Amino acid sequence: MNRLSTERRAQILRCLVEGNSIRSTVRITGASKNTITKLLVDAGEACSKFQDVTLRGLSCKRIQCDEIWSFCYAKNKNVPKDKKGVFGYGDVWTWTAICADSKLVPSWMVGDRNLLTARRFMNDLASRLTHRVQLTTDGHGVYLTAVEDSFGIDIDYAMLIKIYGSTQDETRYSPAEIKEIKTAVIKGRPNPEHVSTSYIERQNLTMRMSMRRFTRLTNAFSKKVENLSHAISLHFMNYNFCRIHRTLRVTPAMEAGVSDKVWTIEDIVKLIK
Repeated sequence: MNRLSTERRAQILRCLVEGNSIRSTVRITGASKNTITKLLVDAGEACSKFQDVTLRGLSCKRIQCDEIWSFCYAKNKNVPKDKKGVFGYGDVWTWTAICADSKLVPSWMVGDRNLLTARRFMNDLASRLTHRVQLTTDGHGVYLTAVEDSFGIDIDYAMLIKIYGSTQDETRYSPAEIKEIKTAVIKGRPNPEHVSTSYIERQNLTMRMSMRRFTRLTNAFSKKVENLSHAISLHFMNYNFCRIHRTLRVTPAMEAGVSDKVWTIEDIVKLIK
């Protein structure tokens, strides 16, 4: 079987991490759709395994968490009856965490927006940290139980709750106006100055700009949740290890002390077996 060269594979992955769809990557590179999809799967698996091992023993001090919506196969209202309620058909949520200092994304998880996924996500996050942190989340209720189960009393935890209003002149897709922002101390003694979700919300935008599957109001979406997961793993590998952060002047992985160099896409290709 023919095997693409490192340069060719790097070209394809570079297109994907810059927000191109698989079909546009076909047009840009001349590679077949099946070839690109298989490379995405292989790269996603390699990036997931590498980061799972590498992003451990982190000395983060401030963590922000959020969930970002997408859908697979079809939007909820269009999911066939025989597939309704089956994970991977309709709404899919990606849970993410970011270190407010290094901008590293140490943990993410694809799943439902329920307590089970929240517990898995928080357990994974807690396993990567070396000491007590200050955590901020939005007001999603399942965080209360998930954080308690994963961190116990060894955390300074606050919720940032945004209360939205609505006006008659708002169009269908315009964001609702924020009427009030409340903070609630849940556990420990979080510093009020650092109770924020600004960095993780900005990471949500980075995800939507860097992965075609997350763009809103378009026909771009994942047909398989597995491919969505692979695309996310590749995105965070590129974000954490390859992209120089504009304010830090180094990559998040370098700032967090888990890498001593700026990775290239060719380095990611070398991870693929």
